[in-house]
Amino acid sequence: MTIWQIFQGLYTLFISEPSIAIARVLLILLGFLLIYLGYKKVLEGLIMIPMGIGMIGVNAGVLVLEAAQVGNLFVDPMISDPTTLMNALQINFLQPIYNFTFSNGLIACLVFMGIGAMTDIDYLIAKPMPSMMLAIAAELGSIATFPIAMALGLNPGEAASIAIIGGADGPMVLFTSLRLAQHLFVPIAIIGYIYLSLTYAGYPYLIKLLIPKKLQGTRMDLREIPRTPRPQKFAFAIAACSILCLLFPAAAPLFAAFFVGLAIKESDMPRYLEFLTGPLLYGSTFFLGFVLGSLLSADVILNPKVLMLLFLGMIAILLSGIGGLAGGLLAYKLSKGKINPLIGIAGVSCVPTTAKVAQKCAFLADKKAMILPFAMGPNVAGVITTAIISGIYITAVPLVIPLLTP
Repeated sequence: MTIWQIFQGLYTLFISEPSIAIARVLLILLGFLLIYLGYKKVLEGLIMIPMGIGMIGVNAGVLVLEAAQVGNLFVDPMISDPTTLMNALQINFLQPIYNFTFSNGLIACLVFMGIGAMTDIDYLIAKPMPSMMLAIAAELGSIATFPIAMALGLNPGEAASIAIIGGADGPMVLFTSLRLAQHLFVPIAIIGYIYLSLTYAGYPYLIKLLIPKKLQGTRMDLREIPRTPRPQKFAFAIAACSILCLLFPAAAPLFAAFFVGLAIKESDMPRYLEFLTGPLLYGSTFFLGFVLGSLLSADVILNPKVLMLLFLGMIAILLSGIGGLAGGLLAYKLSKGKINPLIGIAGVSCVPTTAKVAQKCAFLADKKAMILPFAMGPNVAGVITTAIISGIYITAVPLVIPLLTP
């Protein structure tokens, strides 16, 4: 035994293949970068700080295990043998959280409960058609990226999983990739969350490029948003949940989770609401970032498909932004200037980030432009449309694969 073997994190850098060692060092540095950007609030700190620490831990903390096998004590997503799994649950740090909340999609549902409990649906109920139309326009990336990914050589499950990034809904990306491309769900989910965090910084530039400044400051009449009674909003939550689960059962867990959160909000139960929007949402989001970061080891990032996934994820989120703004411009024309076109970008359903982007850009153009309450309509509708598309992909892709197999 040498001194290097005592410090096995360093030792395994030298006994690994050069590509693995270099990838580990790069991922450690990337972890530091994500932590810094989260700390400075350039990216979402609640996700990026634990994700960065997880990436550093899993790539720095590599040691020699049984039979000279190199690994870590964080999590092994590929274990399926019951005996081995029971052993891993007792040894690997995050294995219980992964197996009991990630592998079955529970973590995505828990986050959705919290999102539902903090969602305002007044404008969606007041103006359901404009909200849904803008949300559909903002699904351009979720739909158009699928054939692009297929043309670049991805199979239907992989193509659907990366395309759903266009919906800008992290739990949905996680849920879909776990169902259709489990072997790639780690890079897809991480790419999705990084791009989703970048929407707050990146979409304003897209708005400046596509929307004239005069239109950005279009004022909207707040009197057009009626105060919807709680019983009506509660009834909407129950009815929408029932109908959507009946039509798209593959996404029923996500619908049920979102609408139960919304129902609790409109039932005026403050203690339960505090639990859903506080400990549940923030705890789930924290462990979501931590476990994802801990799954991003060097062998995952060296998958040759990762660069293609990075490109396709960027295409998906860009096309959805363009589609949303195009829908916003159409709404502006049809309403004869009464609808601010920026609310179209809120149809990209990163709740409430894209709605805040719309308000931020409108405020910069006109200090009296208040559009956030209107932007929440397509923002919430975008959650529904993305879940619908996810349900269609999860249902249809397994039926398509046999037809494409020689």
